[in-house]
Amino acid sequence: MNMKLKVNKDKCIGCGQCVSICDKVFDFDDDNLAKVIVDSVPEDLEEDSNTAKEACPTGAIEEE
Repeated sequence: MNMKLKVNKDKCIGCGQCVSICDKVFDFDDDNLAKVIVDSVPEDLEEDSNTAKEACPTGAIEEE
């Protein structure tokens, strides 16, 4: 089963760690907070996505 991620906007501080680590999965929204730009994470990007999730200083990236 494919991994699905979401960004908790209440926790996100817009630091950009996730975007710099995995810009094929994460981007900024209009409020300069992170957002997930894929419905489900492709298998070849799961490792980078997990790295980004672990690098998030506020723990804003959550699995659905």
